[in-house]
Amino acid sequence: MTVCWNRPETSGGSEIVGYIVEKRDRAGVRWTKCNKRRVTDLRFRVTGLTEDHEYEFRVSAENAAGVGQPSPPTPYLKACDPTFEPGCPTNVHVVDTTKDSISLAWHRPIYDGGCEIQSYAVEITKAEEEEWSICTPPYGVSATKFTIKKLIEHQEYKVRICAINKVGVGEPTELQGVVKPMDKIDPPEVILDSELRKGIVVRAGGSMRICIPFKGRPTPEISWAKEEGELPSKVQIETGEDYTQLSIDICDKYDAGKYILNLENSAGTKSAFVSVKVLDSPGAPLNLTVKDIKRESVTLTWEPPLIDGGARIKNYLVEKRESMRKVYSNVDNKCTKTSYRLTGLTEGTIYYFRVLAENEFGVGQPAETEESVKTSEPPLSVGKVTLTDVTKTTASLSWEKPDHDGGSRIIGYYIEMQPVGSEEWVVAATSKTCEGTVTGLSAGHEYLFRISTTRLNVSSTPSCTKLYIKDANKEDSGKYTVTATSSIGTAKEEITVVILDKPGPPTGPVKIEEVSSNYVTLSWEPPEYTGGCPINNYIVEKRDTTTTAISYKVTKLLPGNEYIFRVTAVNKYGVGEPLESEPVVARNPFTTPSAPSTPEVSAVTRDSMALTWERPKDNGGAEIEGYVLEKRDKDGIRWTKCNKKRLNDLRFRCTGLTEGHSYEFRVSAENAAGLGKPSAPTQYIKACDATYPPGPPNNPKVTDHSGTTVSLSWSRPIYDGGAQISGYIVEMKEAIDDEWIICTPHTGVQATNYTVKTLKENTEYNFRISAVNCEGVGEHADLPGSVIAAEKLEAPEIELDADLRKMVNVRASATLRLFVTIRGKPEPEVRCEQPIYDCWTSHMCGHLW
Repeated sequence: MTVCWNRPETSGGSEIVGYIVEKRDRAGVRWTKCNKRRVTDLRFRVTGLTEDHEYEFRVSAENAAGVGQPSPPTPYLKACDPTFEPGCPTNVHVVDTTKDSISLAWHRPIYDGGCEIQSYAVEITKAEEEEWSICTPPYGVSATKFTIKKLIEHQEYKVRICAINKVGVGEPTELQGVVKPMDKIDPPEVILDSELRKGIVVRAGGSMRICIPFKGRPTPEISWAKEEGELPSKVQIETGEDYTQLSIDICDKYDAGKYILNLENSAGTKSAFVSVKVLDSPGAPLNLTVKDIKRESVTLTWEPPLIDGGARIKNYLVEKRESMRKVYSNVDNKCTKTSYRLTGLTEGTIYYFRVLAENEFGVGQPAETEESVKTSEPPLSVGKVTLTDVTKTTASLSWEKPDHDGGSRIIGYYIEMQPVGSEEWVVAATSKTCEGTVTGLSAGHEYLFRISTTRLNVSSTPSCTKLYIKDANKEDSGKYTVTATSSIGTAKEEITVVILDKPGPPTGPVKIEEVSSNYVTLSWEPPEYTGGCPINNYIVEKRDTTTTAISYKVTKLLPGNEYIFRVTAVNKYGVGEPLESEPVVARNPFTTPSAPSTPEVSAVTRDSMALTWERPKDNGGAEIEGYVLEKRDKDGIRWTKCNKKRLNDLRFRCTGLTEGHSYEFRVSAENAAGLGKPSAPTQYIKACDATYPPGPPNNPKVTDHSGTTVSLSWSRPIYDGGAQISGYIVEMKEAIDDEWIICTPHTGVQATNYTVKTLKENTEYNFRISAVNCEGVGEHADLPGSVIAAEKLEAPEIELDADLRKMVNVRASATLRLFVTIRGKPEPEVRCEQPIYDCWTSHMCGHLW
């Protein structure tokens, strides 16, 4: 600091010979001298102060009588560099608009005026007016963004922004052009990350959360649905401004499936789905059927459960129950196929059966037979057949009952005949007893007869005939011909019989129309046998060729796995036989994208950096859906994501950096196949505010000169470029020349003063001074006018101490020595005269003897 003062009002009767300047730190108690030598000027530059400490100063005058009283102290002054109003903010831009608001953002000024930016003021005016009005509070806002509200829709506005520090308000930056408040319309956009694309796996009893961010203007309407039915009542849906979340606190196997999110606004619609797998015990097996009923055994067949509990079915449990009992007993708990033959049953007993699937998480729900099953089989053939009576047109027969009725009462017998020479057997008569008569024979013809117990029964009267088929099946479908023959002639009629049954398998082969890594498109032809009614729908199933279990409907496949598909037709009477496809490998027609270009870093500050990059040369055959930017601290080992949401732009500003730390960055592209390889990393970039060369030094001036030297001094630059001043460079040239010569070392001098030596006497020179920081040499400041290297002319001046002004008494024979201070340029000749004898002296300071 430079301290200035005025001479005291009274000199105490003696000339003032100097001044003493003292300072006191606010944190201290003692006054300390600032000047080691006597100060004769009315100003003094105090150096060696501690930055940010506060000091007070006082000055005392000194004459021949001694040091006088000190002046009143100055107020406390802080030792710090001078501060100024800040520069203008940079990169002012519009972030968003609505019909009555405008949202703005900007960056800090390059030059903060030497002190911290406290806030920002935002001003606005209509485009056709000149009067600006402030939108922020008078003290401004601390953030580098602001939303101006209560505006008129479609009105054109101009906006400007100024920075504020403790010195005052800086120059404003005006937003380029005009801006109109209006609602933006953007179609909905769903931001589904790669983890959700893979699906969610949760254990039974656990909780599930599906949180999906979205965009859209106006805010889209949101609806959730489940692909295979309504949403469970326990589903909780939460929706915010830019996200929606579906959650289930306690999951079970019925919560597995595909959850679909639908977004809709006036600009369009968008949907996305997330597959959920719940690890639980399986559901009930499908289509449990009893076949091959014998008197001591039956065969059960079934299909795997639709819900496998998220794990492979390990085995099935087969159980039985007699109709007179209430509890099922275990038959086999390690069945690995979808069929089982039960033996050791009691003939003629009525049974119920059930089958349960088991996976690694437990035993699932049972599938039970809807109707009871009686263990029986077709009876054995009848015993001895005897012809009891014959007439011209009739034949009477009798026979013995079968040794075994198959476990069920015999309801009748069929008498079949075959004329000799014919190959066709026809039913001639039926009987409920062990005897019967065949009528309508032709006299003189030979016939063969046989007796059987069968499900087919034909009965006739003179006016009608009846065909009875027990346990009809699809084999009994077709056209039946009724022939009536008499002596007059023959009449025929065809009757079409349709057996309503499960449909047959679809007509193959199964065609693979399209293949990707997570879906396959299949096609087939309708079944030849529809079961006697229209086909309602088809069930499409898949089986991984590495396992034997059928698990899911075709919804999501594992890339690279080989699958076999089968298709089964369904009508209202049941599920038909399946048709299997050829094995097919699920693979994408596209791959992950190649790496983008290495990011370029710009706009570096102490806590943020802006990065830009180029698209990858190869998108892998699918559109690029977004980018993932990562950073790594030089002191760390792990890469961390910079962006929380997917990046669709080719630039991103990474914030939240630690000042002084160095970072490297890399970027990866993402398409439908997943995340590609990352780019090559950038070089390590240090997070710090930008620096620039300093401004010109202040107040350059000449403090002294001689025939061969010129002494210069100056003040620090107002603007240091954001970095510490490392030195100053002094240059000179003769007034008649154009070439500047550096006088100081090339690295500069630390002090704010310098003496240029070895000059030519009486030559005219020009001087200029530049400041230096880590960014280089700043703008120079020219010394006003020119300087002539010549001796400084000062009139001779004699300064007598107060003691010499009095009478000097000396003893006789003693030596008289007088000390007198003499000034003057050039050095004056000094001579002392006395009436009696002459004296001689040395120059400048006279010693008289």
